[in-house]
Amino acid sequence: MAAATGCATGEAPAGYTALAVKFAERQRSHHCLLVKEHQVREGADTAHPPRRTLFVLNVPPYCGPDSLSRLFSRCGHVQSVDICDKPGPGEKKDKLASKFFDHKALKGFQVAYVVFRKPAAVQAAKALSQEGPLIISTESHPVKTGISKWIASYEASIVDPKELKAEVDAYMEDYDKKMAEEEAKAAKEEGVPDEEGWVKVTRKGRKPGLPRTEAANLRMLEKEKQKRARKELLNFYAWQHRESKREHIAQLRKKFEEDKQRIAMMRAQRKFRPY
Repeated sequence: MAAATGCATGEAPAGYTALAVKFAERQRSHHCLLVKEHQVREGADTAHPPRRTLFVLNVPPYCGPDSLSRLFSRCGHVQSVDICDKPGPGEKKDKLASKFFDHKALKGFQVAYVVFRKPAAVQAAKALSQEGPLIISTESHPVKTGISKWIASYEASIVDPKELKAEVDAYMEDYDKKMAEEEAKAAKEEGVPDEEGWVKVTRKGRKPGLPRTEAANLRMLEKEKQKRARKELLNFYAWQHRESKREHIAQLRKKFEEDKQRIAMMRAQRKFRPY
């Protein structure tokens, strides 16, 4: 990659600092992380506050949030690490993400936002470029690869039924609570005009839906049968009407031919004959 080539020659894109990292101590070649202070408009990025966030480019797939947090923890207390597939504004999350749903596997090189507790840690992280390559996988904190990584991924994919049920129940409880609040708000605002004097009118059913009994099913079948009979009768009348129109047109055409023949005979009889 271009970033890795620039790091090898001691160069980095304008505004970025190149940090050399190696997967393990035995590796000869190193990889480059391009870092800079995250700068955005005030309030534009609520999850990554300016002056305390380090923006990291060229993050390899084997370098996860835990590895980045451990690499930069020597510079100061790391509050959070957010890894994304591409740069973009972040928003604060009120609740933790689902453990079972909405999981998106990131592939390839990524970008990361490392949030520190103090702004001085960002400058200290940029100063790591003066040190030797940082090690991602160590004996105390090994990074799983190969078959061990596949086994760990498979074990993590096994769902615990009790935890899944607890999460679904909590979601449905929150959903029912939200729907009840919306219905109460709609009932409170019903018939009350807004700022422009308009009144919102909603259509509601007279009776709630009830489970069908056998007698109700028989009545529904009888209604469907009567509806089909009326439809067949209407179709019969339509067919009769079409037939009558077709016969009327045929009679008009026959009368037209007869009139043509009679006029031709009259013209033939009126020829001038002096002798």
